[in-house]
Amino acid sequence: MISGERLKERMSASGLSQSELARRVGVSQTAINKLVLGESSGSRHLHTIARELGTTPAYLTLEVDDPFKGAVPAPTERDIAEHFDLVEIREIDLTYGMGGLFTDVPVEVEVHHFPRKWVASITSSPASALTLAHGHGDSMAPTIHDRDMIIIDRSERSVREQDAIWALTIGEIGMIRRVRVRVDRVTLLADNDRVPNDEAHADEVNVVGRVVFIGRRT
Repeated sequence: MISGERLKERMSASGLSQSELARRVGVSQTAINKLVLGESSGSRHLHTIARELGTTPAYLTLEVDDPFKGAVPAPTERDIAEHFDLVEIREIDLTYGMGGLFTDVPVEVEVHHFPRKWVASITSSPASALTLAHGHGDSMAPTIHDRDMIIIDRSERSVREQDAIWALTIGEIGMIRRVRVRVDRVTLLADNDRVPNDEAHADEVNVVGRVVFIGRRT
């Protein structure tokens, strides 16, 4: 029988809410809540619950008093990434697109993991040079739709491929456009034929990187 008090104590010590523990274990928050309240006495996920809480099934079921004796620590994100040969790509909460978006605001970063072989299939650049972001608006439709996921290769900071799709900034405005360079003039091409092309002086344009992948929800 699982002790609701010990379950609650270990959740508090681990800094895990009921909803987060439920997510990690793969059950509903209601199931965890019933265990905490004593409305449910057992779970077939007991070993997983114990592992996520850094303890043992024996401690949670009142068989022993030491919460750490025989406990196996839960694998870290790095452990999981190494086991499945995953690489990190950082996502920024900055969107690029329709006419441009101001970039002088605080940018939050979230780390995602992708299979190494998949990343190698889209670019030869290291994962540390890649950034995941999202398109905004419809200036690049139908190639890029609003909120499509894009991966930007930041190792490519100069336009060596005409008419490729690039992430760039002009002043404090970020955008995704096809780029065509003629001497000191840069033409910013929209794939949406209803959106006019723009033009800028080369000195005004800062290339963030080349868009090497476009993905969307189905």
